Amino acid sequence: MSTDRGGLNVLVPLRKLLNSTSCIRDRVRDGEPNDSDGSFNLSNFWESLIQAVNAVSQEVTKLSLAFSKPPLPSQQEVEQLCDWILKRVLTLSTIYFWLPKSQGVTLRRRIRDATVDVFEGINQLLEVIQRSPLQSLTQDQLTSTGGFWSSCDRFAQLPRDNKSASVLVLSSQVGVVKDAIEEIQQALSEAQDPFGDVLHDDHDHPLGDQDTEWSDRDRGVVSACVGMLKTAAACLRKMTTAVKGNGDSTSAQNNKQLDDLVDISMDISPGVDDLVLCLYPPMDYSGVENNLSKLASLLKKVLEIIRSTHVCGESEISWVQFLEGAIDHNLNNTKGLIQHC
Repeated sequence: MSTDRGGLNVLVPLRKLLNSTSCIRDRVRDGEPNDSDGSFNLSNFWESLIQAVNAVSQEVTKLSLAFSKPPLPSQQEVEQLCDWILKRVLTLSTIYFWLPKSQGVTLRRRIRDATVDVFEGINQLLEVIQRSPLQSLTQDQLTSTGGFWSSCDRFAQLPRDNKSASVLVLSSQVGVVKDAIEEIQQALSEAQDPFGDVLHDDHDHPLGDQDTEWSDRDRGVVSACVGMLKTAAACLRKMTTAVKGNGDSTSAQNNKQLDDLVDISMDISPGVDDLVLCLYPPMDYSGVENNLSKLASLLKKVLEIIRSTHVCGESEISWVQFLEGAIDHNLNNTKGLIQHC
């Protein structure tokens, strides 16, 4: 930044604000939740939170406008703007910390991430203003201001309770596992090797056919493993449906159970990925068997946790039992094929 841009002292309050918002952002991102189990009005919390976000948005917008055209604001004016922003930021962070752990960790994570995004949006805008020509509206400043507004607008789309937050996470995991299954099924349906043109062209096969193509036995193992992958997807779908239909977020105990379901669901996708990676040629049979067994154990644990929660009623018991049987069937079937390879 050149010294002929004038009014460089006005940037001093911006630097101070940047340091302050960074500290507050870190405190929100890493801070521990309120463990109070006393009376808590979630509706009032949301009303206060949205008001605080709107207040932050208004003050930050004023700052952006002040640096978008002549005349350049005085240092005193910038200090006042920064003071108001800091007060609004502190209010927002304080309201966030009102939310007790008893309302659900999954909900709290969504609100925490959204709050951190707002603070990071402020910081990005402050950095852009400091390095841009003063008294002019740059594309970077427009982009940063728009990004900040988007982070504020996101609050209107956040789930309002732990049940809704849990359904969102579970639904996203269903999509991830579904994509993995479609990928391996597509590879299996290819007449040639599953790597296609990725590893070699039509004239050069550096890895050799033996290393890049499945044998008939390999394809049998892959097909059998797809059965376990589909069972994993079914577990996630059924869990999501059960939470949608039976989930309740009005008590700390039920919120804890929803959080447990969400946490273990997050382990399914990595387990699926580990198994899928072992299936590509050259196939590592011991790796396939190991990861298959791990996924089977995980899915049984998932079903065990589902059984113990309030989302599992009489109508859910039947599909839990069915999936338990499907896990054993797919495990034994695939192991049998591997042992004969």
